[in-house]
Amino acid sequence: MTVSPTGVGHANQLPIPIEKLIVRLKKDYPTWGAPKIRERLRRRYSTVQCPAISTVHAVLDRHGLVNRKSKRHARAQGTPLSWPAEPNALWCADYKGEFMLADRRYCYPLTITDFASRYLISCDALSTTRESYAFAVFERAFKDFGLPQAIRTDNGVPFASPHALYGLSKLAVWWLRLGIHIERIKPGHPEQNGRHERMHLTLKTEATKPAAANVLQQQARFDDFIDRYNQERPHQALGMKVPSDVYTRSPRPYHGLGELDYPFHDWTATVTRCGRICWSRRKINLSVVFAGQNVGVKQVSDRIWLVSFMDYDLGYFDDETCRLEPIENPFSPKVLPMSPE
Repeated sequence: MTVSPTGVGHANQLPIPIEKLIVRLKKDYPTWGAPKIRERLRRRYSTVQCPAISTVHAVLDRHGLVNRKSKRHARAQGTPLSWPAEPNALWCADYKGEFMLADRRYCYPLTITDFASRYLISCDALSTTRESYAFAVFERAFKDFGLPQAIRTDNGVPFASPHALYGLSKLAVWWLRLGIHIERIKPGHPEQNGRHERMHLTLKTEATKPAAANVLQQQARFDDFIDRYNQERPHQALGMKVPSDVYTRSPRPYHGLGELDYPFHDWTATVTRCGRICWSRRKINLSVVFAGQNVGVKQVSDRIWLVSFMDYDLGYFDDETCRLEPIENPFSPKVLPMSPE
């Protein structure tokens, strides 16, 4: 069999012929682990640029050819996008398109609604989409209304980081730590968050035209809009009730973050500010979005270790390259069907 010696990235970037070779070798030698299969691949196909041991292991894992010793930390499959009927089962969040105030400064309204009741939880006139500002808005919402089961957003900053591991952001990691599931709509399809977008249209008409003189006056308009939208404006989908008639505070109070440990892993590592963990005086890059978070590390095979965050398996590294090899995305967003409304 002829294989093109193309460059090798992580498991999802391997040339298909090489991936097929790895799977075939495992079936030919079912008791062999990744190190032996990689060596056999190197000897049999000398023109192939051999992938790292952790890459071989990730390929085998993706094809269901790895026997996991513990089911305790089975790989998460992500949260299905939902259509709940109960308040706080799902919140929706987004930035309404920025607009210029009379003082020539831009306003970036960050909005949060409850999916089932249409209740407008927050509408904040921000001067930027920076993550730190969004943290403050969500923390206040969590303190005032409790925690939702899930939050649905698009794939933009600060909800996601396109260049980070699995597209996560620090905000998304914080939500996961709080026990909040992540839902993301398909990129380029805001209509898949239709209820929230319709609220934005009403917000634009009633509270931004014309724009206020400055951010404080614009926030005052948003506060008035929140009261009208929740207390006075009936919704046909709610049987002509107003959102405040339907919404109730979440029974899950916000208490901040507790300690995160991994009793079923070999050891717990704290991710550095640079997004790394240290092992045998060597550094393994994860992602800065996990900075300050604890991850679990467990040896799963000869010379191969698994790195997990909470109950999500992030990937493998081996003692040769000490490079994290991502596996199938445990936070993969699922496409939401078109809104029937």
